[in-house]
Amino acid sequence: MPLAILKRALAVWLLIIVAESIHGTLRTIFLEPALGSIRARQLSVFTATIIIFTITWFTIRWMRGGPSGPSEPVGALAPSTCFAIGGLWVVLTLIFEFSLGLSLGMSWARMLEDYDLSKGGLMLFGLAAMFATPWVANRYRKANV
Repeated sequence: MPLAILKRALAVWLLIIVAESIHGTLRTIFLEPALGSIRARQLSVFTATIIIFTITWFTIRWMRGGPSGPSEPVGALAPSTCFAIGGLWVVLTLIFEFSLGLSLGMSWARMLEDYDLSKGGLMLFGLAAMFATPWVANRYRKANV
C-alpha cells in the first residue's frame, strides 16, 4: 500500500474511532438503561456498522488520492489495498478496544464477551463489516467517479 494511502487510511480510522467513542458513550447513557447492557451492545454493532460505512463512503475518494496524491489512479483502489485498509482498521480497533477496556479496569472475560457468539456478542460481525467496508465503498463509489 502506498504511504500516502496508508496515511489517509490512518486518518480515516481516527475519525471512525472518534465517532465510535461518541457512539459508545451515547449507547451507555441512553440505550443501556432502557435495553440492558447486552442488548444495547448488540444493537450498537449494527448502528456502528452504519457509522463506519457512512464515514468510509464519504472518505474513500479522498483515500484514493489524485494526480498529486497516491500512485494508484483516482477511480480504482485495488481490492488488495481495500482489504489491507480494512485489516489495518480491524487490528488498530482491537488494540484500541482492549487497551481502553484494560485502562477502565474491565476484565478480559468481560471484554471477550462481546466476541463470544454463545453469550450474545456480535463484535465479530462488526469487525468483519469493518474489514469489508473499504472494498464495498470503493466498489460502489467507483461507479460514481
